[in-house]
Amino acid sequence: MDVFFYVVPGLIMAVALFMAYRVVRRWLQIQRAWNSGLTAQGRCLRMYTTTHGGSGDTRVSTTLHHVYEFTTQGGRLVRFEEEDGPGTTVEGDVVTVYYADGSEVVATAHRPGRAKHAVGAVGILVFLGVIVAFCAGFMATYNEFSSGADPMGFGGF
Repeated sequence: MDVFFYVVPGLIMAVALFMAYRVVRRWLQIQRAWNSGLTAQGRCLRMYTTTHGGSGDTRVSTTLHHVYEFTTQGGRLVRFEEEDGPGTTVEGDVVTVYYADGSEVVATAHRPGRAKHAVGAVGILVFLGVIVAFCAGFMATYNEFSSGADPMGFGGF
């Protein structure tokens, strides 16, 4: 039974840390694309939405996705998908794509907004950090109470 109080918070911590890794990785990719100075004219090939939630008392959240295609300066055709783009961009629209060339092309159609993007990333990282700290505190507190508890409840008398 004690294993349950260590495994579940450990799994929650692992998921939160993985999510933090993904947030930092995506933030660095977008920064790299903006800082490279490379731009290209791209085209929106497809726009669609996905929804999550809505069962019972949970709220429905909708995410807007765009699929873009552009050609790099080297002539390579690149297609990528991006979430949370502007709702005014529809199929067939021409957009400016910011990208970093290399073995793996990193691209975004989001306009540079370093402060806004950094605040969002830091906010998510703080939230995930609170989750990790809570789980670690829970495990430490449980360990302290479970190892120091008197099974008879007499307090050592």
